[in-house]
Amino acid sequence: MADPARKEATYEDLFDIPENMTGEIVDGELIVTPRPSRKHTSAASALGFEIGPAYQFGRGGPGGWIIILEPEIALGGNILVPDLAGWKQERFPETEETNWISVAPDWVCEILSPSTLRLDKIKKMPIYAQHGVSYFWVIDPTSRTLDGYRLESGRWMVLGAFIQNDKVRAEPFQEIELDLGNLWLAERRSQPPERSQT
Repeated sequence: MADPARKEATYEDLFDIPENMTGEIVDGELIVTPRPSRKHTSAASALGFEIGPAYQFGRGGPGGWIIILEPEIALGGNILVPDLAGWKQERFPETEETNWISVAPDWVCEILSPSTLRLDKIKKMPIYAQHGVSYFWVIDPTSRTLDGYRLESGRWMVLGAFIQNDKVRAEPFQEIELDLGNLWLAERRSQPPERSQT
């Protein structure tokens, strides 16, 4: 039950947070979290590099998607900033008068940090379901896992749970094989660089 004395946060409140923090409005509450760690941002960047060529640009895959790192998305009265989100191209609004995107994405990925685990899984995950996001991925770079979910009749159904160096074909990006080992910074550092064939 909401606290009647609590003032509902507004978008303008986001302008007052420090530059090294991320601000979101969840169920009327302003939530400020530290900028993610290098392990976190490395996993997000690597996932974008894995998915982007095939799905955003059609290189080695079907294309037809818009994939964005850390977009601001308005879902009802909530302003959420997932680590990555994707829209089928025909659903993405190219121009809006606001900074936030007003159309719910088709896919969202949250990358867990100790400071955001409860926010991402307990607070934001139900909001994504309520607003019809079709697919939700949760990546934990500490335990090196990826959990995939599909929305069915308003509830999240588990598509699969993957770990460490699994080779993954997960909806909605099942046309390509994702090597989870590429997402983990320590794993990539232990691999020798590939040499070009001459």
